[in-house]
Order: sequence, then C-alpha cells, then structure tokens
Amino acid sequence: MTTPELFGDPDQWPEQDLVSISEAFGPHLVLAALHEGVFPMPIDGDEVPEPLRGGMGWWSPQLRARMPLERIRVPRSLRKSARHYRTSVDREFEEVVRRCADPTRPLGWIDSRISDAYSFLHHSGWAHSVETWDEEGRLVGGLYGVSVGGLFSGESMFHDPELGRDASKVALLRLACELASTDPRILDVQWLTPHLETLGAVEVPRHTYLEDLDEVLRSPEPGWTPADEPLWTGRRLLEAFDGRPRPPEDDRRSTAPGQPDPAEEPR
Repeated sequence: MTTPELFGDPDQWPEQDLVSISEAFGPHLVLAALHEGVFPMPIDGDEVPEPLRGGMGWWSPQLRARMPLERIRVPRSLRKSARHYRTSVDREFEEVVRRCADPTRPLGWIDSRISDAYSFLHHSGWAHSVETWDEEGRLVGGLYGVSVGGLFSGESMFHDPELGRDASKVALLRLACELASTDPRILDVQWLTPHLETLGAVEVPRHTYLEDLDEVLRSPEPGWTPADEPLWTGRRLLEAFDGRPRPPEDDRRSTAPGQPDPAEEPR
C-alpha cells in the first residue's frame, strides 16, 4: 500500500469518498495525490457548509471504478462509428479540457483551477489528451487524464451531441491502444457511471485499488504517440485495437451490474 504522506494513513480515512478539503491547490499537489490514490474535484453547492464552499475536495471513492482494457466492449455499432472518425493524441489538449468544462454540460465541475493545473501537467509531460475528429476535420470528442507509470487517471471525456455520436467511446479505444504496452496498469475512471459500465468498467474496493497502486506506479510509461504524427484512420484504429498486446485481465471483482444505459455520461 502507498506510504502515507499528504493524506495520512488510508486506514484512518473517513468511510466516505471525500477524504480531505484544502485551500491549497496546484499541479504538484495533483501528482502527489495520485501517488496516494486521491484525486481533486472542487467542493461547491448549497449542500456544502459556507466555510468549506469553494475549497478543493480530495477524493478516494470507497468503490473505485477502473476500466480493464481487455474487457472493453466494442459492439458492432461502435465499430461502424469508428470507421467514420480519425483520432490523435495530444494535438488539442487545452481544447479538449475546455470542451469537457463546458458549463452547459450536466454535473459540470471543471473550473479554472483545474484547467490551469492540468494544462501545466500537460506541458510538463504528465497529462495527455485523445482527440476524435469527424470526416470534415472537426473535433467531435475526446478525453484527458494524467499518466504516471502504469496509471492513467482519466479525468473527463466529451462528445459533440450533434456531430459526435460515439466519439468519446472511439477516443477510449485509441487510449486503450496507447496504454497497451504497459503492464501492470490501471485505467482509473474514478466513479462508475452507466455509460462507463456499458463499456466494461468495474468497481473495486478502495483498499484493493490502493494495494495495486504501488506496483502499477513502478511500471514504465506508455509509449505515447507524438502529437505531430498523422491522424489514425478508423481502420487503423480498429486494427491496432484488435491486435494490441493483452496481458492477463485485471481483477474482475465488481458490484452487481446495473441496467445498461447507452447515453454518453460526462464526469
């Protein structure tokens, strides 16, 4: 298990997802927190006591969602959609974050503090984005997160509701290709949503996630595709996805599955 530093002994954490609140925040804190199985999300809303409102929440869900890449479900409809898109890595990081932070999206949580911190991490080589483009060259979907060793901490994903059907799912397929060479690994998606569950995400207890984390952090970094490389066609993506190396499947312990929901749900 990770050595307690910023957040103390995990055995002493409260029996809830929120483990701490701070006024201090910055990219170096984000990296340190990820090493301890914790990630940031602002605290706000009328349900939050006034003295704490606007602080930065630090979270480690009691049931942590992760995406075993070997279990990603690719129905025929998604394969058909993927053939109409092109994908890239790290071409439009700031734009992907901006689209994920669109205040009109439900449950929006990405504020300027988050955007600035993750932009710094991107320019420092820690944070990465995957972009999905339509046949007319428009950005219609994507995702971003932080890569540390064999851990990819997925932060958010988006799709254009009019132009980008399945576009965030296609970005996930490209991410799976980028991460395929790293073993052991964790694709951390933090909380399970119906959308992620339809793609194959599972939940594990917090202690299981933390027990796995140390070894994963010691894994080598993935060999990220350079941003200036040509866009991948849908055909190339599917060929790479189907042919990627497949280490033993991740721990399958999970809660009972809910009813599938095809809607693309943001985090």
